[in-house]
Amino acid sequence: MRHRILVSLCLGSAMVLSACEQMTDEEVERAVAGVNVIDESNLNDIMLTVGDPNEAVSYFTRSVAQYPDRIDLKRGLAKSLVRARKPAEAVTVWSQIVASPEVTSEDRVDLADALIRAGDWTKAKDALNQIPPTHETFDRYRLEAMVADASEEWSRADTFYETAVGLTTQPAGTLNNWGYSKLTRGDYAGAEKLFLEALTYDPKMFTAKNNLVMARGAQRKYDLPVMNMTQIERARLLHTLALAAVKQGDLTMGKTLLQEAVDTHPQHFDEAVRSLRALEANVANG
Repeated sequence: MRHRILVSLCLGSAMVLSACEQMTDEEVERAVAGVNVIDESNLNDIMLTVGDPNEAVSYFTRSVAQYPDRIDLKRGLAKSLVRARKPAEAVTVWSQIVASPEVTSEDRVDLADALIRAGDWTKAKDALNQIPPTHETFDRYRLEAMVADASEEWSRADTFYETAVGLTTQPAGTLNNWGYSKLTRGDYAGAEKLFLEALTYDPKMFTAKNNLVMARGAQRKYDLPVMNMTQIERARLLHTLALAAVKQGDLTMGKTLLQEAVDTHPQHFDEAVRSLRALEANVANG
């Protein structure tokens, strides 16, 4: 990719320089500067999206060192650090950005996101509290819901989840999080409904499928719902359902489901086999 970028840069510069004979020195400098700005902007976008996260971190680190006053480059560095799974380092950069007079409400949202990823829920809540109520975005309310969840403020969490879902066309992940919140509270029927809704937006989300099975198992619903699944997924979901049955004390059902999981899996399902043997040994020992 870097070779293609360099070729485009060279071709762009060549096109500008080919007209140098008809331009004054001042006009040439302005033209080259304009091309450089466009090329740099394109490269920044590439690094923030399709580029390797660690390469992006290196690129923006060098750029910030060269132009320490440019907040756009600091934003690029902070976002790249999050993509590279270095949230603590991202928090440091976002904190610098938030302290800048050029800070935006979206910067505060991104700081809160990095703080949550770093496990600092208290500071994340403080960061969100600094955002004016007029800044109504999906990311803001998604994070507000997660923070409320962490504080076990269930009513606030439900309100924020509902608001966030209404602000996006791709709510599967948020619906899954909301459903898991309901699951941890013991509202299994409510959780089941949300997981099913999440799957209408993303039928391939295995996490939602697995959570759905756990919610159903907690209600002693030991059949798999109708949904798209591969043979391997079906085996794994049966395994999850079996463990839920065992947890409820329904050992015979658990054994049946474990055997079905072993029989369903196209290869050897070691995890289910171990669970089945442990259950049989436990039953045999009384």
